[in-house]
Amino acid sequence: MEPQLGPEAAALRPGWLALLLWVSALSCSFSLPASSPSSLVSQVRTSYNFGRTFLGLDKCNACIGTSICKKFFKEEIRSDNWLVSHLGLPPDFLLSYPANYSDDSKIWRPVEIFRLVSNYQNEISDRRICASASAPRTCSIERVLRKTERFQKWLQAKRLTPDLVQGLASPLLRCPSQRLLDRVVRRYAEVADAGSIFMDHFTDRDKLRLLYTLAVNSHPILLQIFPGAEGWPLPQYLGSCGRFLVSTSTRPLQEFYGAPPDQAADLAYQLLGVLESLRSNDLNYFFYFTHIDAGMFGVFNNGHLFIRDASAVGVIDKQEGGQEATRAGENKDIFSCLVSGCQAQLPSCDSVSEKQSLVLVCQKLLPRLLQGRFPSPVQDDIDSALAQCGDSTRPDPEVLGAASWLKDILRPLRTCDSRFAYRYPDCKYNDKF
Repeated sequence: MEPQLGPEAAALRPGWLALLLWVSALSCSFSLPASSPSSLVSQVRTSYNFGRTFLGLDKCNACIGTSICKKFFKEEIRSDNWLVSHLGLPPDFLLSYPANYSDDSKIWRPVEIFRLVSNYQNEISDRRICASASAPRTCSIERVLRKTERFQKWLQAKRLTPDLVQGLASPLLRCPSQRLLDRVVRRYAEVADAGSIFMDHFTDRDKLRLLYTLAVNSHPILLQIFPGAEGWPLPQYLGSCGRFLVSTSTRPLQEFYGAPPDQAADLAYQLLGVLESLRSNDLNYFFYFTHIDAGMFGVFNNGHLFIRDASAVGVIDKQEGGQEATRAGENKDIFSCLVSGCQAQLPSCDSVSEKQSLVLVCQKLLPRLLQGRFPSPVQDDIDSALAQCGDSTRPDPEVLGAASWLKDILRPLRTCDSRFAYRYPDCKYNDKF
């Protein structure tokens, strides 16, 4: 019996090959229980080929037990519009794919399946891991990573401390405080009994998963430790393992570059509001972007704008400060080189200014939304505010002031109707919305 789709997912008819449990970014020997029936063996082989070819994953069940594998195994995440060959494989050059998610098999909603790194980066990463152990081009990357000095320190650790993440390339870990790292462990969703700042309940494999994810792409971790349900501008986390993530679906911001003026004004207003919340919030964390493009932001069907890709987001703890990551090559190891070159250096946290993200947004994104969209003299004021906001030579207070001025200009240009469901009908009765 076919599940009933919700209206948002009607275009993505479910009915997908189960990935089962073989979706992993780590590698070990591949085997099946001797008692497996032939039909299951056939399905597992298909699923293994699917994961290997589509996701760039390796020969292992290292993701068994994670939330994402449970959802795949139960067919809570599926789509059959990928079945373009006898293997049922989607095009392997995309970084994200549409699918459907349901936790009751009745109401389905659209989600996105993300590769956290490209196929090319996968191949380079695997070669680096094998080369680090003087192994053949194809090797058991899980076995190699387990033998590293860094992971051996993780095995002995009771608590995630700054020295354990020194040298990792993620902006999240550029100058981590103990408070931030405790939050990572306490809210890591892929272990049972989450909630403690200590890692006593982590298995060896749990620790390797967390370390590998932090080394490859911190986006899934940010979704877990700063969830949208608590008001953070991030989509819902549905599960991940290694190089693979599923989260709620959004439309990339660049799809709205030709939007009507009132919608463009609304999105620009929201974008400035997101950056404001990242600079100033109750938890006293300062979030900043190391670089920006339109694909990093997305819009839900209700018109609400969120951060779609947080891999370029750094976090500075204004309450505790943080231990600056090393500048030299000591603390660099294979985990430092899984995505970027081993020589890549992130700027010092001391060099990150309050205006950094605003300047990037006002230079690269807001002009595409706002320029030439409104009559004079409103357009003249918008252009002037954008020029000031995007001027990196201006001091922080001037850039922040220009952004505030731009928000004041945009506020009355937004309309109140059902297209903006995230604030409608509240906007009819309260100017706040």
